[in-house]
Amino acid sequence: MSEQTIEPVRLSPSELRRLFLFESLDDEQLSWLSEHGYCQATPGGQPVYNEGDPATCFYVLLSGTLSMHRRVENTEVETGRTNQRGVYSGATQSFVKGMSEMPYWSSVRAVTDCEFWVIDAEEFGEKFREWFPMAMHLIEGLTMGFRSSQAIIGQRERLLSLGRLSAGLTHELNNPAAAAVRATATLRELVSKIRRKLVHLATADVDPKALVALTDLQEAAVERMAKAEKLSPMEVSEAEDEISGWLDDHGIDDGWDLAPTLVAAGVDSEWLEEVAETVPTLLADGLHWVTYALEIEQLMGEIEDSTGRISHLVAAAKQYSQMDRAAHQDIDVRDGLKSTLVMLSHKINERGIKVVKDFDHSLPTIPAHPAELNQVWTNLIDNAIYAMAEGGGTLTVRTVREDGWVLVEICDTGAGIPVEMQQKIFEPFFTTKPVGEGTGLGLDICYRVITQRHGGDLRVVSHPGDTRFQVRLPLTEPPSFG
Repeated sequence: MSEQTIEPVRLSPSELRRLFLFESLDDEQLSWLSEHGYCQATPGGQPVYNEGDPATCFYVLLSGTLSMHRRVENTEVETGRTNQRGVYSGATQSFVKGMSEMPYWSSVRAVTDCEFWVIDAEEFGEKFREWFPMAMHLIEGLTMGFRSSQAIIGQRERLLSLGRLSAGLTHELNNPAAAAVRATATLRELVSKIRRKLVHLATADVDPKALVALTDLQEAAVERMAKAEKLSPMEVSEAEDEISGWLDDHGIDDGWDLAPTLVAAGVDSEWLEEVAETVPTLLADGLHWVTYALEIEQLMGEIEDSTGRISHLVAAAKQYSQMDRAAHQDIDVRDGLKSTLVMLSHKINERGIKVVKDFDHSLPTIPAHPAELNQVWTNLIDNAIYAMAEGGGTLTVRTVREDGWVLVEICDTGAGIPVEMQQKIFEPFFTTKPVGEGTGLGLDICYRVITQRHGGDLRVVSHPGDTRFQVRLPLTEPPSFG
């Protein structure tokens, strides 16, 4: 015996007209809806549809109570509850071209036994466009225009951010590079002088033992310089006066030129007396030779510091850009925060902002997209710097473990965000900056990266003098993210 086909329960055109959504449709339109839609019962406590599933149907509530839910921090939060007959949900954007394949944006549950009128989203969308062509042009233009402008401005925001970072990095690299170039040029001159001085000593009628003693004094002076204590400006001035006086007393005319190098090496008058006793016949030439050697050591130290600074900046830039690294990996969030601070150090230094790094060194690594998180850190730290533009302030970057999360706080001591604006700052195109200084997409991008890409949470707590953007990232990767 063949199975009996159960015909779906349908609503008549007159019953559909009593639903506020369809009350203005004509008889032909209502007849089409009656033929293509059907009634569906959902027991209390059961899901009607789930967030993220393909949006295949458009639902209109006929009876019962439903609740709507959104996923926040990987848990479901109820956003609404209603028993109003005629409310609609589901594939509410199926009539917009390009949006028909979007998933459900929320979940709906039947709180009590519910009955819905249901229609296939694709069929409904196509007929809707046929019935209301002018309205559809307007809606599509508004929707697609908004998405297009958001994409264009978002790209522009990223390019501007990249440009600012590049300019800052170039500025930071230029200083040590210029210092290394200057030190190298001076070093070349000194090497030439020390060669000439060595030729002079070698051709003079000098006791070879005196030359050996002079070389030993030179090595001792270099070692002394490495251990020299740093003096205050007043102490340096007094020491230079003392050394210049000693050199003048011993017939060395350019003592004022030798004194700064000798003082920087920790030389005092007692050590000079020792030199005078050791090589009395070579005192002037010998002190010049020793001073040249000390200057060379100082210059090599400057070059080492400068090139080390360049290497540090390049390493920070490489870490920031995640060059040659996997897009998704287990990371230490402190690495990205440190490299971002380096990339923005020119802004921080220009505005006299104090930086406090309060890092929990026991934090485990977490699964994440590090390049995207670095974009978040850049936006949040840049905003904090902007908030403290007047008269400096303190920027605090804090990490701590909080239950199953890693909490990252970006704190500033600026004027704060008014309460009425705190609920809007994550909305696209909303900005508190003057026209032309902000697109309003930085925090929107941050919010989407944290919540959608990482299953985390981003919120703000703000009072005058204490604004904190709090980023929570899960310690383990949520199954629906990544």
